[in-house]
Amino acid sequence: MLKLPAAYFTGVRVIDISENHCIVKVKHRWINQNPFKSMFWAVQGMAAELTTGALVMMKIRASGKKYSMLVTSNKANFTKKATGKIYFSCNDGALIDKALRESAETGEGRSFWMTSVGKNEEGVIVSTFQFEWSVKIKS
Repeated sequence: MLKLPAAYFTGVRVIDISENHCIVKVKHRWINQNPFKSMFWAVQGMAAELTTGALVMMKIRASGKKYSMLVTSNKANFTKKATGKIYFSCNDGALIDKALRESAETGEGRSFWMTSVGKNEEGVIVSTFQFEWSVKIKS
């Protein structure tokens, strides 16, 4: 809550995280809706980014080393109105391992793309986000 107050207040919650995937839930409510009575794109983006960022943070913590991490680019595609409960999932944990290992070996930064897919309660995709993360081992 202290690190991501906007996500907390709009209802974004991590519901499952493991070595290779993360699932985040957010429910369409008055506080996170747009004028068209669906979930505001930025709330969807926060939820999607959290699925990727939580994995990166977990992998960095598990490495026992210090890395800087930053989103350097992102893309989004919206395919259906986001109403009800939306579940964002990312299954790209393995990509992080490679980038952290290469950065530790070379001392240089590494970037990689991670994808988070948002689905409604019926399993229909409402949005897909891609985030380019950059990691670099700290000296």
